[in-house]
Amino acid sequence: MRAVRNQYLLDEDDVPTHWYNILADLDVPASDVRRARPAAGPDADATGDARTADRGSTGANIPLSMYRGSVGTERHVKIPDPVRAQYQRWRPTPLIRAHRLEQALDTPAHIYYKYEGANASGSHKLNSALAQAHYYKKAGVQEITTGTGAGQWGTALSMACHALDLACTVFMVNCSYRQKPYRRVLMELNGARVIPSPSGTTEAGRALLAASPDGDGSVAIANAEALEHARTVTRGAFSVGSGENHVLLHQTVIGEEALLQMELAGEFPDVVIGAMGAGSNFAGLAFPFHREKLRTGAGTRLVAVEPEACPKMTRGRYAWDYNDFSGTTPMTKMYTLGHTFVAPGVHAGGLRYHGAAPLVSALYDRGLMEAVAYGQKEVFEAGAFFARTENLIPAPESAHAVKCAVDEAVRAREENRARVILFNVSGHGLLDLSAYDQYLAGTLEDHVVSDSHIAASLAGLPALDPVGGRP
Repeated sequence: MRAVRNQYLLDEDDVPTHWYNILADLDVPASDVRRARPAAGPDADATGDARTADRGSTGANIPLSMYRGSVGTERHVKIPDPVRAQYQRWRPTPLIRAHRLEQALDTPAHIYYKYEGANASGSHKLNSALAQAHYYKKAGVQEITTGTGAGQWGTALSMACHALDLACTVFMVNCSYRQKPYRRVLMELNGARVIPSPSGTTEAGRALLAASPDGDGSVAIANAEALEHARTVTRGAFSVGSGENHVLLHQTVIGEEALLQMELAGEFPDVVIGAMGAGSNFAGLAFPFHREKLRTGAGTRLVAVEPEACPKMTRGRYAWDYNDFSGTTPMTKMYTLGHTFVAPGVHAGGLRYHGAAPLVSALYDRGLMEAVAYGQKEVFEAGAFFARTENLIPAPESAHAVKCAVDEAVRAREENRARVILFNVSGHGLLDLSAYDQYLAGTLEDHVVSDSHIAASLAGLPALDPVGGRP
């Protein structure tokens, strides 16, 4: 470990050997954060490690070895050696002290950010994509199908599949397909088939196109199409990049590194901030700090930042809901706007998912974290300010965390009180320059969802079992 100017760097050998499982430290009913235990599927080999588990009616299996890690209560889950070796191609990622941002804000706060954009995919999503591709490959899967919002997850999964010689099909939310064409190019360069969603290739897609031919789509719709497609593929499987317990588990490599780096800096954060789509960005950084709060009694605040266009935590409901538009998946308990909710086509496409991860939702429901929502214009203003001061263009999703960090630093200045701020720059914005172009031209629009829109979507929440309280 070493400090170089404003960066706190770890060595290759410092890449964590284990992910952190927050279930070991989360005092909530198991049913609130887990799906019902699935029945076992066929063995792919004699070891039992390649066995798969059928999750309800999805028709798409996850390997039992990955499933066990996401529902057990062991505090630390070993990162498979081949996955850790892949991580070491770009990890550990740097922790950077934002001195110039501090100076520009004239704040007594110390601002740090963990930068996850310096890999081939350009975002944190590769942390889970490589892990999932590894487990699926061991289970005998030959094609992985997924839905993606802004394209970071689809890009990462296409690269992971290419590295492990797996086929990959990606249903990409239509508005992002149009807004971010170069993410499609990256996926196709890595051999993926990319389909704008809603599409005419599935029953779910055709039904939605008939109702709304020019619809922007949503991650829930893309996932519904991907699930349907996965059922038609021999030795195929459906995969998701955010929200599921195992995805949040894989992303904790971010926070585990950040803990070592903050120790190297000689400080501990008063506030930890991450953008909030379904949860992997926020949880990856924040969960290990939650553990340290419990261990040390530190007063660190954990803050998730979402767009006003998709305010599932600040204006949604904690309820059982489906994870996809068609209601194919088993239900989970989460903060949700309703699985039929379709957010306006903001440029932070990765934050347009209707629900928050069950693990994040449980933390929020119990007052163990906070959530705020911002409009698109103020987010891009903060992202542009960060680009000018730190010479790093954040992805629109990450710019939400930047905006919150700036607000915290301004508050520290107004209160004349020192504060240590840590946030996650989960990806770069070099493929989002068209959005920044709109910001500079003054044509970027804010989208605030009406109460009636949210109420109509929440009215479609699934009915609960009146006896057991569960769906």
